[in-house]
Amino acid sequence: MSNPQPVNPWGGSQASEHGPSVVWVGLRGFPGVQGGIETHAEHLCPLLAGLGCQVTAVTRAPYQPEAVGRHWQGVRIIRLWAPRSRGLEALVHTTLAVLYAGLVLRPDILHIQAIGPALLAPVGRMFGLKVVVTHHGPDYDRQKWGAFARWALRLGERWGMRRAHRAIVISRVIQDLVRRKHGVSSTLIPNGAALPPLPVNTQALEPFGLEPRRYVLLVSRLVPEKRHLDLIEAFRRAGLPGWKLAIVGAADHPDAYTRQVLTTAGQAPGVVCTGFQGGAALAQLYAHAGVFVLPSSHEGLPIALLEALSYGVCPLVSDIPANAEVGLPDAHQFPMGDVAALAEKLRDRCAEVSEGTVRHDWREWVAARYSWARAAHDTLAVYRELALSARRHHESGPRAGDRQPQ
Repeated sequence: MSNPQPVNPWGGSQASEHGPSVVWVGLRGFPGVQGGIETHAEHLCPLLAGLGCQVTAVTRAPYQPEAVGRHWQGVRIIRLWAPRSRGLEALVHTTLAVLYAGLVLRPDILHIQAIGPALLAPVGRMFGLKVVVTHHGPDYDRQKWGAFARWALRLGERWGMRRAHRAIVISRVIQDLVRRKHGVSSTLIPNGAALPPLPVNTQALEPFGLEPRRYVLLVSRLVPEKRHLDLIEAFRRAGLPGWKLAIVGAADHPDAYTRQVLTTAGQAPGVVCTGFQGGAALAQLYAHAGVFVLPSSHEGLPIALLEALSYGVCPLVSDIPANAEVGLPDAHQFPMGDVAALAEKLRDRCAEVSEGTVRHDWREWVAARYSWARAAHDTLAVYRELALSARRHHESGPRAGDRQPQ
């Protein structure tokens, strides 16, 4: 992978020599930071750097691992302060990040991640930056938000989709939503999957009493829309002798739901909560799982599911549109919220694993459909097209393809 020159910290574009300079905002940090957007950035940013982009990620200091330093795999990382407040941290940090990008970094492109941070899209335009927004999902549907937060997220979606120069979406479901609600065309660039080597080591399983191919796995943050309680109850009803349920993940801001999940899991035989896991430990937990379950009520395009498939784990998911779009057979889906149906499907899938299923098939299946490398090339195409329209605009005035504020 090439190591591009860093973005000029005093401003000015170097795009003509090295490719576009891009600043990513709206994410907590990476690598090894919990969250779908963070995993998205962890995969895409280094690939974009390898394709010649000068990529800077402005991350939240409370989450960004200090040991990573200022550069990681060709990506420049700038840690900025953010409050540890669920309702404020994204908005406050993105405001600071956009101001820093507009006043100091002066990139060719400002790439905003998610609809909450997209509230700052008009500010990016005020600085004369070309703005791209990636819509990762309608976050106002998440159960954790109150009325004001939902309103702000809907406004962020409106401004992000209508006032950015280009909109990217990660699923057809979101693309249809954006077209229907905002009358805006968008570029579909799904999340990807990379086929990792399958670890033989099982050291990470030992502290939790897990045996290879004899546990059900859920990897997610502890938030209501992931519906951990449905899975715990379904696992209890399924009655799977010798099996355990491993819930991997933590909450950024522990609350009543977090306490309820941990309490319920602690009282349920065979259920273990591992907390947040990353790196080699998470790889081992994925690789040796028997069945991966995602009982969510809300997703964008679930990276955790794609990662489980990349390790060849048998999947079982709720039938919400975002999960259904992945294209799993009906036998691997169940009606969202139907605990009895989940328990029945869980028994069936675990029986298949006990009989011996071929993991290679699932790995080939996901690799044929989802690729981070393809996502990087498609994202670069958006950057280049926007840079080309900017040059045309400069040379001959506004053109139809350069979206104007509404």
